[in-house]
Amino acid sequence: MRKIRLDELGRVDVKAFKELEKLPIVVILDNVRSMHNIGSIFRTSDGFAIEKICLCGITAQPPHREIEKTALGATQSIDWAYYGTVTTAIEGLKREGYIIIAVEQAENSVKLTDYEPKKSEKYALIFGNEVHGVSEEAMNMADECLEIPQFGTKHSFNIVVSAGIVLWDFFSKLDPGL
Repeated sequence: MRKIRLDELGRVDVKAFKELEKLPIVVILDNVRSMHNIGSIFRTSDGFAIEKICLCGITAQPPHREIEKTALGATQSIDWAYYGTVTTAIEGLKREGYIIIAVEQAENSVKLTDYEPKKSEKYALIFGNEVHGVSEEAMNMADECLEIPQFGTKHSFNIVVSAGIVLWDFFSKLDPGL
């Protein structure tokens, strides 16, 4: 077995990426404090070709060298916008017809493994602060809540791990054929 070299991967450049059909998903970062986490979510979002990232509240914005350490240039390929409050971002996405989904441990949440997204819908996935999770304001505006099943002694995953799990799950279920 031989590892594939970078020049053999057939990656598109930023201009071509901007023109690709995107997975109908927007990621909302609700007061995410770590710039390394923000950058990693940009990079993961690029990998799954999502539409956009909404940076809300205290969530830092590019350009910033601490974000770029983990984004590795994905801040150039993924569209993003900053909102002073998460509620402003959610209100706009609701007007655009997105189903708003909090990724959180909550009453009446649906296990990610049981959730079946529809190809005809658009989704906005809210990921919350590393300590406090998704804000109450965002929870109150969410249409649905998904929870990643966990079986160990810890009560949460790192936000980047959560985003990777959820985005992969949606990508694989929606089978976009990108």
